[in-house]
Amino acid sequence: MVYKDRITTEITEPITVFLIGMRVNKLLPLSRWLKVARAMPPMIETLMKHPDKGMLHGESFFRLGPLTTILVSYWKSPEHLENFARNPNDPHLKAWQEFYKLVGTDGSVGIWHETYVIQPDQVESVYANMPMFGLVGATKNAIPAKGHRSTFRKRLLSRETVKN
Repeated sequence: MVYKDRITTEITEPITVFLIGMRVNKLLPLSRWLKVARAMPPMIETLMKHPDKGMLHGESFFRLGPLTTILVSYWKSPEHLENFARNPNDPHLKAWQEFYKLVGTDGSVGIWHETYVIQPDQVESVYANMPMFGLVGATKNAIPAKGHRSTFRKRLLSRETVKN
């Protein structure tokens, strides 16, 4: 479903935003980076089947030239994220270990991640002509971006007295 009106969302608890991706630095050998790329779908499948692991929502993106992937994901907490990453019964730990055996530091395939813990008064969002996407997809709480939620300033800055 696409929301044709402008929508926003609000969070009442901290939320963890996790960005993770891969960049192909050398196209050959194909088998090296393809194996790294194929490691992500089982992780996403596991997380979607088991919401108790803490991932609330995710969006994947792909870019050619240089070949790069990114997953923007929203988590209940950094502890949920870390537990998934370190649990030997989940697919991440084995994939991470295999990456270092296969690629190591040879420069052929890069992997990266960034983690942010966002407090409720430090985030704002707006979506127009969009489905449940990003933060609103994570909260499952689409709110009309009207009245006291109609502008960036009203959504974010008016939550506390604007300083200076």
